[in-house]
Amino acid sequence: MKKILLALLLLLIPGTANAAGVPERFFINGSGFGHGVGLSQMGAKGLALEGKSSSDIINYFFPGTTINSNPDLGNIRVNIAHSASYVTITNPKGSISLNKSDGSPVALVPIGSTLKFAVVTKVISPTISTAKQKSLVIPAAPGWNVTWDADSIVTVNNGGATTKLAYGQINLKDVSNKIELTTTLRLNDQYIYGISEMSSSWPDAAMQSQAIASRTYGLSRMGSVRKECDCNIYNTKYDQNYVGYSKESEATYGALWKAAVDATSGEVITYQNKPINVYFSSSSGGVTQRAADVWGTDFPYLTNVPDPWSLDVVLNPQYAHWLRVVGQNDMAKAFGLSDVATLKVDARSASNSALTITATSSSGKSVQLQVGVFKTKLLIPSSWFDITN
Repeated sequence: MKKILLALLLLLIPGTANAAGVPERFFINGSGFGHGVGLSQMGAKGLALEGKSSSDIINYFFPGTTINSNPDLGNIRVNIAHSASYVTITNPKGSISLNKSDGSPVALVPIGSTLKFAVVTKVISPTISTAKQKSLVIPAAPGWNVTWDADSIVTVNNGGATTKLAYGQINLKDVSNKIELTTTLRLNDQYIYGISEMSSSWPDAAMQSQAIASRTYGLSRMGSVRKECDCNIYNTKYDQNYVGYSKESEATYGALWKAAVDATSGEVITYQNKPINVYFSSSSGGVTQRAADVWGTDFPYLTNVPDPWSLDVVLNPQYAHWLRVVGQNDMAKAFGLSDVATLKVDARSASNSALTITATSSSGKSVQLQVGVFKTKLLIPSSWFDITN
């Protein structure tokens, strides 16, 4: 009876190994959120609260760089709907002009109407529909251009994903029998107004440093148009999170973000007179990462910088310290093993972030994962962590 009770007690203890020596779960304790390279957004907030300017923040997180100003930075092409089967465009307050890809006019879409595009055998077919009139189908073409009244806001809907646009013009192109919808607008201000990478309630200097970093990011990617998206840049977090008019129209705080963008008009970060490869993330584990440790490519201005603000539980309550509990089945699946008996961090960077993780099964088979793969598979917030079981 005592042995049975002891066995039951052991099963109730978190992380206790079962009879085969395989833990039921693993505890991952860490700090920070994101890759940790370049600008720490939490660090920017902390420095701004200490009275530092946007240039102070930029120079701190990108040492050796210079802020240059050029108000005419050209237009950037942003992908809003990637590989879509259909999209709709509406303009509740004004009309929409439907043009061929060369700009020649085809139709004026009246207020209250819906303009729908669908792919039909490698061409795009537009349809104009209203509540009172029969739908009008326009002869299909490989590409289209859409413009609207200057004081209007159009809404693009792509399978439930909605983006409001106040600036630029829309282009639709067939790529591999799918629609690529982009908007082309001024990089300096119109594009940056729609960047949603930092809270608009944060101090001015923090938002201004984000605006400068985001403008630089866009500029560094304007050299070519990517064929797969017909764009310079995507609107997702894998480039920058662009949400269009929704950012500047936020209640109370949207105007503050727009003012921060205007206050840094034309400002970009350069190194040896060229735009830098700028990166930013939410927070770190106390020290930012070298680009070489994360992506294998070294840049002198993407180096280890102390970032104590990320570990401040008042500034960063959600990610100053975090805990993730991963079950045995999920861990085994991530490594492609039948089970995981032991799990360890093999190597760490100068900032103490994990670089590689090795899992060993109860049969003795070992598999090593790079930390980026490990984080993606198990939704781990950052590379700064320890593992226990």
